[in-house]
Amino acid sequence: MISVDGLAVEFSGTTLFNNVSFVINENDKIALMGKNGAGKSTMMKIIAGAQKATRGNVRCPKETVIAYLPQHLLTDDNCSVFEEASKAFSEIHEMQQEIDRLNKELETRTDYDSEEYMGIIQKVTDLGEKFYAIEEVNYDAEVEKALQGLGFKREDFTRPTSEFSGGWRMRIELAKILLQKPDLILLDEPTNHVDIESVIWLEDFLKNKAKAVIVISHDKAFIDNITNRTIEVTMGRIYDYKANYSHYLQLREERRSHQIKAYQEQQKFIADTKQFIERFKGTYSKTNQVNSRERMLEKLELIEIDEVDNSSLKLRFPPSARSGDYPVIAKELSKKYGDHVVFKEASMSIARGEKVSFVGRNGEGKSTMIKAIMGEIDFEGECALGHNAKVGYFAQNQASLLDPNLTVFQTVDEVAKGDVRTQIKNILGQFMFSGDNIDKKVGVLSGGERTRLAMVKLLLEPVNVLILDEPTNHLDIRSKDVLKEALMAFDGTLILVSHDRDFLSGLSNKVFEFKEKRVIEHFETIDAFLERNRMENLREIQLKN
Repeated sequence: MISVDGLAVEFSGTTLFNNVSFVINENDKIALMGKNGAGKSTMMKIIAGAQKATRGNVRCPKETVIAYLPQHLLTDDNCSVFEEASKAFSEIHEMQQEIDRLNKELETRTDYDSEEYMGIIQKVTDLGEKFYAIEEVNYDAEVEKALQGLGFKREDFTRPTSEFSGGWRMRIELAKILLQKPDLILLDEPTNHVDIESVIWLEDFLKNKAKAVIVISHDKAFIDNITNRTIEVTMGRIYDYKANYSHYLQLREERRSHQIKAYQEQQKFIADTKQFIERFKGTYSKTNQVNSRERMLEKLELIEIDEVDNSSLKLRFPPSARSGDYPVIAKELSKKYGDHVVFKEASMSIARGEKVSFVGRNGEGKSTMIKAIMGEIDFEGECALGHNAKVGYFAQNQASLLDPNLTVFQTVDEVAKGDVRTQIKNILGQFMFSGDNIDKKVGVLSGGERTRLAMVKLLLEPVNVLILDEPTNHLDIRSKDVLKEALMAFDGTLILVSHDRDFLSGLSNKVFEFKEKRVIEHFETIDAFLERNRMENLREIQLKN
């Protein structure tokens, strides 16, 4: 059991949270929720020991192992993937090496009655008790299972880590954490860099193998599937619910309804009291009553209504000219880099108004296909946009294409047309740009802020074909909901690449699966595909185990 006692964080005269206390039990699976800036990541870093609180502390038993995903970034580029993941067991291997070293020293020494000799015997005994108490496992097999579960192929095991992107390096770090079998796993947005199949594997591991887990995530399906408790950080305090995310949302609404009712009653009481004071102030016979009520108001603890995300704004893509019958056509399309074949002889025809999803493991060619459609790469075969196709394209590097010299407001204002221009500030607010933030230059924004701004810009452009490649990686739940509503109402053609199942749900009626160098067309909704795919993957997991 881990106890969080009276945590407070203050900086620059601002209190992030104050006197926060809760207990983490052995098998708790906790979703840490709250709007951006509420202090979720800060609280997680304090629990991990990566940051100090202003006041309060985190107490846990001496041998407790707490693993935090962002805490140890991968820096050794001289290791292979397998070697780096095997570092999860480095402490055990070092313990065994130390026992062997001490035993060899005992074999060569002859000072059997000396204090040093007895000290070595005691050290070997202590280390041995600790080492042999550890469950005997096949470490190589465990590393292999974890890496394959997170999307690595066997041929990747010997490749140097320097060949992999930041997302894949993050997976190696995740594998190391999972292999340590810690008492508490802290995960901050763990699904941002992993594909759907890997998320399914991770869910199964966290639910059935892990002990306590605290997760921050904007993937509603993921947190619903793995958590049994939700802690909301809001306005400097927490609310603790023994419920998963969806149930928590219902309970939160009930709580806020009670708050609003109590607030309204208190405001009426305050108004009535002030009216009494004003009416009888200076009246000798009422002096004691007036003084009493003034003191009462001074001591009254005001009821606050917790912050509510206002998601009432409805965005629609502006109308665009009608495209031809088939805005996207590919015939016998193949792409390879050197000897590496990404996919071969792929064909697809996407009709006007169709909403399709590209799914498959990372590295199977989804983004490559999009680049071929956009004419950004060379390829074999045919691939073209149809008649009058006006494309809105959101690439994974979209944020880097914004003009760094424009302000946030100017970036959006230059594409907004008609009545929507009067709503620019409201729209930016939905994507967490408000107050002075809208006057910031794009050049000083963080990567996540730029991604959100690029999404706002896309939402306001008149297009009839939308191609979105992982659009939700830096969006919070509120922003994703706004985007999804706009896509549901979009009457053009949509091609969507995403690993966020909740976001995908209900958005497409055809699926192109990228698998084993092929592109397979499925005439079913993304929901039907994901359900079937999940069952197949879970069967694979059972076989692996």
